[in-house]
Amino acid sequence: MLRLENLSKRYKTGDLALNNVTLEIPDGQLVALIGPSGAGKSTLIRCVNRLVDATTGTIHLGEREINGLSNRDLRRARRRMGMIFQEYALVERLTVMENVLSGRLGYVNFWQSLFRKYPKENVREAYRLLDRVDMMHMVDKRADELSGGQRQRVGICRALIQDPELLLVDEPTASLDPKTSRQIMRLIRELCEERGLAAIINIHDVALAQMFSERVVGLKLGEIVYDGPPEGLTPEVLTEIYGEEDWEKTIEKVEDDDEGEMA
Repeated sequence: MLRLENLSKRYKTGDLALNNVTLEIPDGQLVALIGPSGAGKSTLIRCVNRLVDATTGTIHLGEREINGLSNRDLRRARRRMGMIFQEYALVERLTVMENVLSGRLGYVNFWQSLFRKYPKENVREAYRLLDRVDMMHMVDKRADELSGGQRQRVGICRALIQDPELLLVDEPTASLDPKTSRQIMRLIRELCEERGLAAIINIHDVALAQMFSERVVGLKLGEIVYDGPPEGLTPEVLTEIYGEEDWEKTIEKVEDDDEGEMA
């Protein structure tokens, strides 16, 4: 379980990005984090894995408090948190396989990481994951030869090969077309279900949040203003989160008619 208690983040500029956020996410639950730009969504995710340090409050993953860990212990704790980035964060000159295996860097020694020598069981798991996301035919391709959807699939594999307890996903569909966006969100949901993984997905697309999450948390000005099921996103709730707009069409779920298709 991930537990945030009274979490706040104030930047040196004086901007308050998170204001007293308290949140619990049980094992296996997929949570969509929505809200306007500047609401604190990315800051929240980055506070969890301490890419950004919270100003006040505590973060627990299981029984371990993340906030006060030393650099060495933090590296170990981050093994339990897989991160999937909006801009993929792949090494362009490396192959698909090498990028996936880089998810094991926290587990190997210096010389193994320097020469990219990974245990055979890691290589087998990388092949298994790439097969699961329909990327086996691209194993030896360089990352800079891939489409956006393919890059995101590699990023998903890289996160999962860590064998994490929690996935932190930052705007996974922001650079993708609508069809590929749905395919990526479906894939993340399926993999979380298969592995019993908890996930926080920062996402701007309300319709995708409704389609693929079991719980939605709405942020506004760094505070939680909605926490409930996707079907609770009424026009009134969306107005509270985002402001005045005609929300009737937005909250109509799109038919999931391309089930099983791959990018």
